[in-house]
Amino acid sequence: MAQIIVLGGGLGGTIMAYELREKLGKEHRIAVVTLGTKYHFVPSNPWVAVGWRDQASVEVDLAPVLARRDIALHPQGARRLHPDQKRIELTDGATLDYDYLVIATGPDLAFDEIEGFGPGAETQSVCQVGHALQAKAAFDKLVANPGPVVIGAVQGASCFGPAYEFAFILDKALRDAKVRDRVPMTFVTSEPYIGHLGLDGVGDTKSLLESELRQHHIKWICNARVDKVEAGKLHVSEIAEDGTVAATHEVPQVYTMMLPAFRGVAAVREIEGLTNPRGFILVDKHQRNPAFPEIFAVGVCVAIPPVGKTPVPVGVPKTGFMIESMVTATTHNIARLIEGKAPNAQGTWNAVCLADFGDGGVAFVAQPQIPPRNVNWSSSGKWVHAAKIGFEKYFLHKVRSGKSEPFYEKLALHMLGIEKLKEINVSEDGAA
Repeated sequence: MAQIIVLGGGLGGTIMAYELREKLGKEHRIAVVTLGTKYHFVPSNPWVAVGWRDQASVEVDLAPVLARRDIALHPQGARRLHPDQKRIELTDGATLDYDYLVIATGPDLAFDEIEGFGPGAETQSVCQVGHALQAKAAFDKLVANPGPVVIGAVQGASCFGPAYEFAFILDKALRDAKVRDRVPMTFVTSEPYIGHLGLDGVGDTKSLLESELRQHHIKWICNARVDKVEAGKLHVSEIAEDGTVAATHEVPQVYTMMLPAFRGVAAVREIEGLTNPRGFILVDKHQRNPAFPEIFAVGVCVAIPPVGKTPVPVGVPKTGFMIESMVTATTHNIARLIEGKAPNAQGTWNAVCLADFGDGGVAFVAQPQIPPRNVNWSSSGKWVHAAKIGFEKYFLHKVRSGKSEPFYEKLALHMLGIEKLKEINVSEDGAA
């Protein structure tokens, strides 16, 4: 009997546990280590921040769901991973041993790297549901006392889609409140151009998003390095191609929401052979860590090098479908190791993204996510808003039901030509 631990209970970790149980059956033990018992659907946080959703509508209590699937839950969270001992130290002093570990922690949010930055200082966030609730209180104050708004993503950020989403959702919410005419908006981003998204663009995202910003009367600053944030003011340096400061800006603000840079969580940071200098988990093409072959990683915590050099550091996003592809590959590979075979599954890392703009949106498909690509498509329209609502309801149902991928989802993806796993060639001895 193998003991498999999933470290993290977010999008990747929850689905990881479900898929492992379905693949391995009841003869192996599976446990999830996470902080608390609640799963939150992070893509809904921009809606929470303007009052279009409440917390209860976007969360699931994992305790009864995991219990039904015979998956143990340790909600005290992890203090430190000891990979040389195959052991996790929990925050209450207890320890857990494992045969295989899947790290799916998501990121630590590096607000402290910029003076005055973050929900504990002068800016808002939609990275966590608690942050989004705080942003909603600040939104109410903005409606009561309108003034300049700044939305965007700082240097080192790797998740740009939610910044664009929130800019347009906020625009819609302010129009609904009849105060948009008194709220100048500026989009400030570390991207080298609008629509870069950390991916050097997908399809025509540059033109699509520039057009949307113009139509919504939102100005922008690219190649932006945020130096510090003060009450009423954002200090920004615009960086030239040669790395010098091309211009400086003091952007007025009474409400700012900018996405932070990510880093690995404290429980895994600075473990030689496991992480890169930012604390992200090093993996091979099978999602497996080379130094500790019993450890796998999926999701935002995985180390992926930037697509290319940019004047301001820009990371690569890990979209939901890309993460699910990592999960499926990892499940197959752990099952093969238990059977005494070599891993042979590799995720496609395809990106399928729906960016909601409140009453419209932009969708894109990148196959694979990292260029060069076989499919490089983007489109916009009101249908995206409806599709995002449908996806929210579907995914929350999937988490509540404890199922990773119903048959109809697999069939629909296959009909669209979107596969989670690459074709794999297996030799007679089982090697990839």
